[in-house]
Amino acid sequence: MSYTVLARKWRPRDFSQVVGQEHVVRALVNALDNDRLHHAFLFSGTRGVGKTTLARILAKALNCETGVTSVPCGKCAACVEIDEGRFVDLIEVDAASRTKVDDTRELLDNVQYTPTRGRYKVYLIDEVHMLSRHSFNALLKTLEEPPPHVKFLLATTDPQKLPVTVLSRCLQFNLKRLPVTLIARRLADITQAENIEAEPAGLNQLARAADGSMRDGLSLLDQTIAFGGGRVHESEVQEMLGTIDKKYTLRLLDALARHDGAALLAEVAAMEEHSPDYAGVLDSMAALLQRAAVARLVPDAVDDSHEDFEAISQVAQAIGDEDIQLFYQIAITGRRDLQLAPDARGGFEMVLLRMLAFRPAASNGGETPPAAAKSPPTQRQRPGPGPAPSATSTAGSPAPEPRAASSKPKPAAAPIDPAQAKAFWDNPDWEALQGQLPVQGAARQLAAHCALEKRDGKVVHLSLDKRFDTLLTQQLHQRLTDAFCSWFGEDLRLDIQVGVPATETPAQRSERNADARLEQARQSIEQDPNIRALKDTFEATVDTDSIRA
Repeated sequence: MSYTVLARKWRPRDFSQVVGQEHVVRALVNALDNDRLHHAFLFSGTRGVGKTTLARILAKALNCETGVTSVPCGKCAACVEIDEGRFVDLIEVDAASRTKVDDTRELLDNVQYTPTRGRYKVYLIDEVHMLSRHSFNALLKTLEEPPPHVKFLLATTDPQKLPVTVLSRCLQFNLKRLPVTLIARRLADITQAENIEAEPAGLNQLARAADGSMRDGLSLLDQTIAFGGGRVHESEVQEMLGTIDKKYTLRLLDALARHDGAALLAEVAAMEEHSPDYAGVLDSMAALLQRAAVARLVPDAVDDSHEDFEAISQVAQAIGDEDIQLFYQIAITGRRDLQLAPDARGGFEMVLLRMLAFRPAASNGGETPPAAAKSPPTQRQRPGPGPAPSATSTAGSPAPEPRAASSKPKPAAAPIDPAQAKAFWDNPDWEALQGQLPVQGAARQLAAHCALEKRDGKVVHLSLDKRFDTLLTQQLHQRLTDAFCSWFGEDLRLDIQVGVPATETPAQRSERNADARLEQARQSIEQDPNIRALKDTFEATVDTDSIRA
């Protein structure tokens, strides 16, 4: 008899066997029990959390010979055939291998026909985000108004790639990543049912390596059973996964707590014999530091079921709060940068040395490092302009805070001479003037959306585009008036009326020029011989929205 892998053997057959997705199961069960069934369901989530499994259970619930029910019998012909993957009215499609629009049209040609054996014809489209844009367009109308005997079940790991027109036509269920404790508990139940010798510590390591995926956890369990000759031991799991024994991580943290650089590098040299994954070691350090931080700050929240609870307590007592936070931040940042290092061990050592180099001089809960005690204390000064603090201020009262450069008032613009002012009013160029006025921010925006109408004595009339009337506030009006008076060297008053400017505003001209440049760029792309060759050869299309001038 052929062997069935654990991921298939222990796949849930009904809703009661699904673990970790209670929010989705509850919605589906209520919909089935109350006969409020939608025509399209979308299951999204990371790999191995139950998207296809839930879709198949829903297909059984719809086609069970006992009737539409949330508890399919599992014994009738329809249920058995769906479990075995040979039910004629359950059409499973892998969208990753059938992305073309012709494939979708061929699939939809049979939608109009009634089911051959079941109550509903169910289309299960896996990895639906892989369909092309034309395929989605071909699917839309049928997805919105399918025949009463058709149900669509869509599954995807990347719902962001689906058009909003598709999302709006489906009931969406987001499946969550499974926690480590739940995966470990499920693995323990399976090993007990299979009569497999398993250590809890080894199962916990497999659950962490599964990274939220139950299917990955079962696959790793299968691999471990084969590797260990029918048993699951922590040492064998570590050897198979290439992880390092946690005792090395604890020794590293102990050396950091003692600020002992020599012991730190000696532990790295000892680990090198096991060819560790240094990124995984940093992950392990970050996880231990997180639990140590919880033990120090929220002792009641500590999970004492782990086998290393005593070691974590010792780390929490040896390392202060500031050090824990600093080491954790450097560990996760160093893991990201580890791939940029010339070699993995050197990069890992630099991360550890960084923890020593940037350690606070005196942390709460930890002793002052010997290296810090040897060096004379230095005063940290805020960089910035200003004279150095005097001896009096250093020894006694604190030195005054240097004044930031940004707090200095901006000098007013020198007024233009009368001849230049007369030349401007004889031939006004509002676009050039508003770019030279000594205003910034919203006041400059107000000027850009205005057009100069006329000057009547001491009154300058401006017309503001009515689409931007919210810019006309008393404060911005006054700032623009002050800029006018400062620029022309005389007392002027601005009269700003909201409406449709008689002439083009500087903002409108800038927008028109930008549109012209964009249109020129689009035409150059369309006329490019290489682009034309791609369109003729591969029936390619140009995404005009992505073109930038």
